[in-house]
Amino acid sequence: MDCPQHEKNSKNCTCTYTSCSRYGNCCACIAYHRELNELPGCLFPPEVEKTYDRSVKKYIESQS
Repeated sequence: MDCPQHEKNSKNCTCTYTSCSRYGNCCACIAYHRELNELPGCLFPPEVEKTYDRSVKKYIESQS
């Protein structure tokens, strides 16, 4: 799926998994992680995002 905002999104994306096929394609990224009951990396603090644990549990722990 092409994303008209891909270039802009890629410049602002905080996900460190840059080789992901969904990198910069927010719609596809959110749909992918939602299907897995996860959250996209951009919602996590940088030190937690780097663990690649996208679970809701990890997100809640990182907000405490």
